[in-house]
Amino acid sequence: MNTFKKEERLCNKKLLEQLFHKGSFFLCYPYRVSWLKLEEPAPVPVQVVFPVAKKRYKRAVDRNLIKRRTREAYRLNKQEHLYDMLLDTQVSILLSVSYIGKEINDFSLMQDKMLKLFKQLTAAINESNS
Repeated sequence: MNTFKKEERLCNKKLLEQLFHKGSFFLCYPYRVSWLKLEEPAPVPVQVVFPVAKKRYKRAVDRNLIKRRTREAYRLNKQEHLYDMLLDTQVSILLSVSYIGKEINDFSLMQDKMLKLFKQLTAAINESNS
């Protein structure tokens, strides 16, 4: 399941507002992760958005490069590090992975940080479940 379909993208303005007002967050540099556990079941275990600040990266080319690399790191590792745990516990979450780094990193570093981010996120979800 190494795909990233439309259902997995977080586009709903009400859900986005709910995520940023009621959700929890943590830092895993160069990412700031906001997440919120959903009460009602969703069609997919995780709906995610990858924002990059226009204030920090003025050129759209740079913002798109960062988003593309982040999405690819997420897509390659989500199944074994996040989805399996969420499907076992029957939990659905909203997720925002904001890039707050000062420079554009290469893909291998972004992928390593994404794995670290998944470990922190699963620990936080398990802590909220108990």
